[in-house]
Amino acid sequence: MSPTTARIDHPQHCALGHVTFLGAGPGDPGLLTLRAVDALARADVLVADPQVLDVVVAHARAGVDIPQRPGHDESSSPAGAPELGDAANLVMAAARAGKRVVRAVAGDPGLDGNAAGEMLACAAEGVVFEVVPGVATAVGVPAYAGVPLRTAEGGADVRFVDARTASARCWSEIGTSDATAVVSATLETVAAAAGELVAAGRKPDTPLTVTVAGTTTRQRTWTATLGTIAQVFKSAKVLPSPDGGQPVIAVVGEHSAVAQRDQLAWFESKPLFGWKVLVPRTKEQAASLSDQLRGYGAVPHEVPTIAVEPPRTPQQMERAVKGLVTGRYEWIAFTSVNAVKAVREKFEEYGLDARAFAGIKVAAVGEQTAKALVEFGVKPDLVPSGEQSAAGLLEDWPPYDPVFDPIDRVFLPRADIATETLVAGLIELGWEVDDVTAYRTVRASPPPAETREAIKGGGFDAVLFTSSSTVRNLVGIAGKPHNVTVIACIGPATAKTAEEHGLRVDVLSPEPSVHKLAEALAEFGAARRAAAVEAGEHVTRPSERRPGSRRRRT
Repeated sequence: MSPTTARIDHPQHCALGHVTFLGAGPGDPGLLTLRAVDALARADVLVADPQVLDVVVAHARAGVDIPQRPGHDESSSPAGAPELGDAANLVMAAARAGKRVVRAVAGDPGLDGNAAGEMLACAAEGVVFEVVPGVATAVGVPAYAGVPLRTAEGGADVRFVDARTASARCWSEIGTSDATAVVSATLETVAAAAGELVAAGRKPDTPLTVTVAGTTTRQRTWTATLGTIAQVFKSAKVLPSPDGGQPVIAVVGEHSAVAQRDQLAWFESKPLFGWKVLVPRTKEQAASLSDQLRGYGAVPHEVPTIAVEPPRTPQQMERAVKGLVTGRYEWIAFTSVNAVKAVREKFEEYGLDARAFAGIKVAAVGEQTAKALVEFGVKPDLVPSGEQSAAGLLEDWPPYDPVFDPIDRVFLPRADIATETLVAGLIELGWEVDDVTAYRTVRASPPPAETREAIKGGGFDAVLFTSSSTVRNLVGIAGKPHNVTVIACIGPATAKTAEEHGLRVDVLSPEPSVHKLAEALAEFGAARRAAAVEAGEHVTRPSERRPGSRRRRT
């Protein structure tokens, strides 16, 4: 057992639980450590800072208790114990009940927040605890802003300052040095902190960056100097604002120079940075596509446009599944995750499992369908090496050979509205096909009112249409996307349907692939960004365009 997970089982500890103080990082869910994910998966109780609850809850086990924070109650602390805040009271109550507790804090437990006081409370009562370090806010945010805190050329001295608690002596020490200063402040107090440094001896022309919502897709960074930051905020209409209390990280020093940041600002220069992209598919269907969009800096929002229902007459499906067991088929071909789900449910209804596929060759149309099969316990024999579509599957499908293939029949469970491409292609290759309706697709229920308003009001930056039916269904259940929204279509037929509904198609995928479609949208975003930079304009998202500058649909 590793030192970080060992538990000391002395008699006085056996009735108490265990607490993991876990650093959740500055905000990007991808910055959670493997050790943090493991601890979350084993937690009975999760007490998290509000700003990182969404980051950590996705990795918690089903049924984890997430207690609400009550008002402070001194009676919940034993006599002589340190006075605790609301979160610490929850942690101690759960630990006294013998629970395994994860206390998730923003940033790092040792550098951000007041975790040390909570650790002392555990120690005072003999509660075993461990610490899982996280990416500290003062370190992670500059890295995402493209501001290195140290370089090989020099500037090895780095000072971390909290503007809320910094003393006059602290400002004086930093003001008289040439150290890189990392200042935790708020939008409305960062100018005052800059003034403190100038008053203490720093030159007014010392470069400065200020980053808000660091490591998230809401991140924004301003470059200025100690002497100009107040004017920069005023000119950009950042202040005065009701959001002036938002926390920021300011980096003071030569590494914050504009010329250097222009080359190193890798995060905010992603092609779809901050774009809210509508993906008209279910979460299961959109999983890999949404991951790809996040890699481009986008914020995907899945909205199902179809719902899946059983076939009206299940007898055909029942006969086909029985035929699988009795050896009627040489192959079974799955063209969607929904087809896998339909067959799996029918198997479970009959008390069958993946062993029923023994001796049958299995084909999957693409990676997501193959993944669903693996989760079922079936490893597909054939997945397209090229395009993930019916056409791509046919490219790799072997022709029927009476010498090597004892059976000439293929079971094809699929949707009621599926095209005939695969059936015709298999017949041409010499196979007999049982084309079976495994499920029906119907129009989904309308999304929440907030989503409908965002679609019609220009709240989305782009929408990806992956078929003609997604165009018709989305418009039918939610309304037509606003004219500032970038419309991206998977192929000419889908684009034609979009245009018939009065939409301007901005992006057309070069191939009928959802991943090529996302790639084409990223290229569009990169070109749009490059044009703005070349023109010396501020880079904006499509949804940020002023009403007066919106293009009209043709």
